[in-house]
Amino acid sequence: MPSSSTPSSTEDPDSDPGNRSQPGRPTPPEAPELIWLRPERTGRGPRPAHSRGSIAAAAIGIADAEGLDAVSMRRVAGALGAGTMSLYNYVPKKEHLLDLMLDATAAEYRLPPEPTGDVRADLAALAHQQLAIFRRHPWLPGLVLARPGIGPNALRYTDHFLAVTAPTGLSGGERMEAMAMFNGFICQFAQYEQTAAAGAKWQAEMVGYLGQAAMSGDYPHLAQAFTSPGPPASPETVFDRTLDRVLRAVLAP
Repeated sequence: MPSSSTPSSTEDPDSDPGNRSQPGRPTPPEAPELIWLRPERTGRGPRPAHSRGSIAAAAIGIADAEGLDAVSMRRVAGALGAGTMSLYNYVPKKEHLLDLMLDATAAEYRLPPEPTGDVRADLAALAHQQLAIFRRHPWLPGLVLARPGIGPNALRYTDHFLAVTAPTGLSGGERMEAMAMFNGFICQFAQYEQTAAAGAKWQAEMVGYLGQAAMSGDYPHLAQAFTSPGPPASPETVFDRTLDRVLRAVLAP
């Protein structure tokens, strides 16, 4: 995952005489690492020209068009018509920008006010929403796996998942584990789809290679798998079939 340093946050505090501890002078508290623990703005001064929402939207637009590697503080600032250094007043470092992007995409869920009580149906609906979001933002599954985060919108998702799974009798900790497995499966499925779409030639060659191996007689179980009748299943069929297995696993007491 790309990162960048923050001019203000990476300076040695001893380089500024005003930051040095002096007798009778309290040491200023260290700024929180999580951006969600930092106020978006103080009540002093003019209203900021940008917001976390607008910054995240600009970054997401770049990532959707060109991939996550194209996202930089400079590119986002340019998209907003702002100076690069001024952006650090809103987002102290690149990791915070990634957190804002993650949480902005979590706002795309359309969660019902209350679960229906049918745990499997509610989770299946949630899974299809998540896969649709990942398909709209191909860079997102990798970022979720590399840098999972829980901002305000992700907290809403988490609370909904816990409410949906409450009737299972699993403990809170077990339901959090189930959510991690559930999300991980959908991330990996979305990445598999992307790999298959980007490497059609490689996929065809791999199928041919496996077919040759199956016909060699050295791998009887592989040969049996290759004799399954019928055309390949659609991606939606594969997703639903595999999701059913995952739900049986994660909801098991």
